[in-house]
This record gives sequence, C-alpha cells and structure tokens, in this order.
Amino acid sequence: MSEPATNPAATSFPAPTISLPLGLEVLRTYSGALVCLEILFGGLVWILVASSNVPVPLLQGWVMFVSILTFITSSTYLALLISGLADRINTDWNFVDVVYHFMALLLYFAAFVLEAATTAASNIQLMPNTTANVLCMTYPTGNICTILDKRQYRVNVAATVFAFVVTLCYFCSMVMGIKRWRV
Repeated sequence: MSEPATNPAATSFPAPTISLPLGLEVLRTYSGALVCLEILFGGLVWILVASSNVPVPLLQGWVMFVSILTFITSSTYLALLISGLADRINTDWNFVDVVYHFMALLLYFAAFVLEAATTAASNIQLMPNTTANVLCMTYPTGNICTILDKRQYRVNVAATVFAFVVTLCYFCSMVMGIKRWRV
C-alpha cells in the first residue's frame, strides 16, 4: 500500500517575517538603539516615581504600572532579538513590533499626562523669612491639588521629562516599525 499524500500546507509553517537583524547586530540599528533608550529612560521613570514616595497613588500608581510593564516587555523583546529566538517563533515580527510600540505609546502618553498633572498640581509654597515652616496654598486651578515638598517636586519634574522622552522614543519606534511593516 502506498502512503497517503500529505498536504504540504499542513506540515510546514511560513517563515517568520522580521526585517531587523538578529543577535548583537540589532543594537547597531536605529530600532535597536531606540529600544535600549526605551528601557533606560523607562527604568529612570520607574526609579524617579518610586523615589518620590508616590505622594498621589491614584495618579502615580498608573505611571508605576506603565513604566514597570513596558520595562519588562521591552527587555523581553530585546532579549528575543539578541538571542535569535525571534527567528524560531513563527509570526510576523514586523506587525508585532508596530502593535507593541503603538500600545506602549498610548500607555506612556497617558502616564506622561498623569505625571505632568501630578507635578503641575503642586501649588504649595514655603514662606521664606519665617521662623516656622508655614505652607501657603493658592487656590487650585483644577480638580487636583497635591502637596509636594521641594525634593518631591524636583523628582516629579524629572520623572515628567523622562516620561516625555520615553513617549517620544516609543513614537519613533512605532514610525520606523510602520515603515518596516509596509515594505
């Protein structure tokens, strides 16, 4: 008896689609460098928000969640590219790259806005030339009023700036991913 004919489509999978180089060569591309910057500056946002003792947990909790989540996922994504495992997983990596960076851009933009709102809502000023520390609070212009000391204020300003930089990095990565995906 002869063996039954096998369907070639059932026994083979399409090759993974990836236009980024694998291994350490990925670090020589603009996309690889941007992922490294996303990890570096995202880690700084995480550290800065955590070091401010999170004075507004409702707003800054989201910033912490986003910074930790994207730090872990970007590190995993870079590890997949460097280790070459992306070549063994059959998927359209260019599409995954675009979707991931778009979602991270949305999350980080929201985190940036919330961190900026937390920092901008600090309307407390210490009165100089007094024997006691007297807090003078102006009327809040919005719905949020936070009480930050000078150190927390400075740390939150730095976290806001780095959150904006990370947002720009994710935007640039998404634009370059769209160009790779379309080609």
